[in-house]
Amino acid sequence: MNYWNLFYIAIRAIVCNKMRSFLTMLGMIIGVSSVITMLAIGQGSKESIRSQISEMGSNIIMIQPNRGMAGGVRQSASTQQSIKPADYESLKNECTHLSAISPQLTASGQLVNGSNNHPSTIYGVNQEYLDIKNLKIKTGTMFTAQHIRSAAKVAVIGKTVADNIFPNDPDPVGKVFRFKNIPMTVAGVLASKGSNSMGQDQDDIVLAPYTTVQKRILAANYFQSIVVSAKSEGESQAATEEIEAILRRNHHISSPDDDDFSLFSMEELISTISSTADVMTILLACIAGISLLVGGIGIMNIMFVSVTERTKEIGLRMSVGAKERHILLQFLIEAVMISITGGLIGVLNGLLFSWLLSSVIGWPASVQVYSVLLSFAVCTATGVFFGWYPARKAARLDPIEAIRYE
Repeated sequence: MNYWNLFYIAIRAIVCNKMRSFLTMLGMIIGVSSVITMLAIGQGSKESIRSQISEMGSNIIMIQPNRGMAGGVRQSASTQQSIKPADYESLKNECTHLSAISPQLTASGQLVNGSNNHPSTIYGVNQEYLDIKNLKIKTGTMFTAQHIRSAAKVAVIGKTVADNIFPNDPDPVGKVFRFKNIPMTVAGVLASKGSNSMGQDQDDIVLAPYTTVQKRILAANYFQSIVVSAKSEGESQAATEEIEAILRRNHHISSPDDDDFSLFSMEELISTISSTADVMTILLACIAGISLLVGGIGIMNIMFVSVTERTKEIGLRMSVGAKERHILLQFLIEAVMISITGGLIGVLNGLLFSWLLSSVIGWPASVQVYSVLLSFAVCTATGVFFGWYPARKAARLDPIEAIRYE
């Protein structure tokens, strides 16, 4: 038998029942477009979060005191004093995988300028903090090494701070505000960065020499933390291992279980968020994939109806020489064509919906090639799987009984 003729018969059967064929395809169309759109939303969200974290510095590593024990009571990490200036000097001079390093101390309180005041946090850092956090100076300058050595009362402020304590001054450089009765001169204003992915205002910040915060505000001989930047994301792990080795040597620690410090890297945060986003994406795809299952069941139901309606035709074809495999192929081709056609329309709809979400509504959506190929492959497999049983039933009809069927 001419196998091309089987395709012609299948196409004619689909065309002769346009509405029924379309309704059968509808399940596949909805399923494929849903899977592509859901995967695009999941991937787009993950890329958006990674991008926002990268803006904060994807290769940042935070070194903080670990929780300690005092009198049998576990203490808060913030009360520990295990990070010393000597540790900072050792890391700065010995680490080979770091591009920048800065001590960090914080103090919260009211910033006051005349009748204007604003609650904020002063960060005691050095000049390299700008590179670590991807901050830029808009007006004025960053404080200098001399300012750090002399614990000068100078500060660099963010846009939110400038707007609140100097509301009528477009350029507050050189102006003075007070923090806990300490006069601070504005050396520069940071360029605006807006809110981060957690909704935190990145412009509500005050940077001062770490020695100023350490000696004049906190009266401390330790650092609350040290923040560093690896030369690249790929070197973050090597930098972490190097930092751990130096701190254990400085603190005379032989076992990692006894560490009085802890390290947290943005790479770990990115990895955790990516894993969570992947799980959510898979969940969304599975929910959307249920539509494919429903669509496959619809194909099987319609093919059963088609076999019943065309029982006499099947009997006549078998009586003139058509073999079981020809009847099987005829109905299987019809089921697969319905499935593939619905899949193609579903792919186009999925691409269209993803574009609309991204361009019109503004949701992050990124279509991946694998999602299109996977959806189409599943769609084709569904057509074969659910079309095979009705086709097999048709192929096994008794020709004589089929001809007599009314």
